[in-house]
Amino acid sequence: MAIHFDAHEVSVTLKQKTKLKTFLKDIFEREGQKLRELQYVFCSDAYLLEMNQQFLQHDTYTDIITFELSEIPGETVGEIYISIDRVRDNAAKFEVSEQQELHRVIFHGALHLCGYKDKTKKEAALMREKENECLAAYFQ
Repeated sequence: MAIHFDAHEVSVTLKQKTKLKTFLKDIFEREGQKLRELQYVFCSDAYLLEMNQQFLQHDTYTDIITFELSEIPGETVGEIYISIDRVRDNAAKFEVSEQQELHRVIFHGALHLCGYKDKTKKEAALMREKENECLAAYFQ
């Protein structure tokens, strides 16, 4: 099982990477998911917009796009793309630190790969609850 963090044309500071990787592995274990590989790519708004248009046919900015790539049922291989521009803007908008917002989005992507969705109000409420649980446990 491997978790990787990469940046594409942006600068991002991730503190305590080993702690974060362990916590992410624990999320998958708690949710009964087998994690094989997880790749996080931190990028710009422009890069993520291009991906959003190309792969999802959405012409909007977003903070995160998550891809499940596994060919084996029950085994997770994921790529998660996160716009650092959106993270910074959302941190200011919601009056939280950039580190907190970055971790919220990191956990959000992992939760998507564990099967949580956020398209309906009910799904979004459960996703927020799970994100908040993760943030509270991680930053305790």
